[in-house]
Amino acid sequence: MPLRTATAVLIAALLAAAPPAAAQDSVPDDAAAEDGAAAAPAELPPPIYEDRLLRLAEILGSLAFLRGLCGESDGPEWRAEMSALMAAEHPGPERGRRLVARFNHGFETYNAVYRACTPSAKLAIGRYLEEGQSLASEVRSRYSQ
Repeated sequence: MPLRTATAVLIAALLAAAPPAAAQDSVPDDAAAEDGAAAAPAELPPPIYEDRLLRLAEILGSLAFLRGLCGESDGPEWRAEMSALMAAEHPGPERGRRLVARFNHGFETYNAVYRACTPSAKLAIGRYLEEGQSLASEVRSRYSQ
């Protein structure tokens, strides 16, 4: 068997026995240095309770608007609750944007429609207070360390 054929057979056998190549997670440091920019660290995946936190952020935004609309003086306290949630979670930039967007969505949903406190606004406040407390208790009891 000629040397070239034997080498090709050996390489083919080694490739067939090798495990599949893994995808590259990030640009190697030397390649990033060549580009002149450092690679940004990847954001961690959201926690398993993320959907509950997003809903809680939306509820906080809704309450921040509705409570003020209905004459309560605690509107700013709901914003403070959102700030406390953000401080406790230490979200990365993208996750932080999602949480803030949900708070703003809750606020703006009612701001776009309500100009005065109505019985339905008061009903929504009661439901949001109940749901928000339930979500906060669930997240705290099931997922806190």
